[in-house]
Amino acid sequence: MLTILRQNLPQTVAGDLFGASQPTVSRVWRCLLPLLEQVTCLHRPGELEDLARGRIVLVDGALVPTRRFAPAWASNYSGKHRRHGVSIQVAATETGCLLAVSEPVPGRRHDRRAVAETGWEAALDGACWVADPAYQGTTALTPEKRRPGQDLTREQWTNNAFLATLRAPVERAIAYLKNWKILSTGYRGRLRELPAVIRIVSALEFYRLGW
Repeated sequence: MLTILRQNLPQTVAGDLFGASQPTVSRVWRCLLPLLEQVTCLHRPGELEDLARGRIVLVDGALVPTRRFAPAWASNYSGKHRRHGVSIQVAATETGCLLAVSEPVPGRRHDRRAVAETGWEAALDGACWVADPAYQGTTALTPEKRRPGQDLTREQWTNNAFLATLRAPVERAIAYLKNWKILSTGYRGRLRELPAVIRIVSALEFYRLGW
């Protein structure tokens, strides 16, 4: 099962590797998925509200690509990425250490709406958190946008460059998370199982980081 999570192998390929049929792999997957979620629950750091206290939190959204599921094909299509998937919010420290991964929302959700739907906007209220311009309207520190017919001042350019440098580690945290290929190369399983898969992979990444 960990091989499937890490490499996103088709079940037929996994069956060939381990000397089992595809139906057997499918049955084992369905049996072990809830068990693995229970086993890994001890490696989740805690609530985001508590984790954010006393630190700078970097937040960004990421798309977990999937195949085209009916009837969710319209709500899960991301125009930005031009593919189907679900959107997750990722929080990291200023050194790039993964802090939290949200529950998924439909892929067409804009980050501003997604951070509210996942409950993260409320959890981060009062915290010091940094995000990209998609999060404008929240309490996050975000870069200034250039308005039509009005250039940014030198001070605004300097602040934007500083925030861009500050936000870079969260991109690394997302990249490490997506080393688990099931979150990056296209999820093939049942859509209703994907939230559990995301929680398991996140917990395994927290375990790797020593949480």
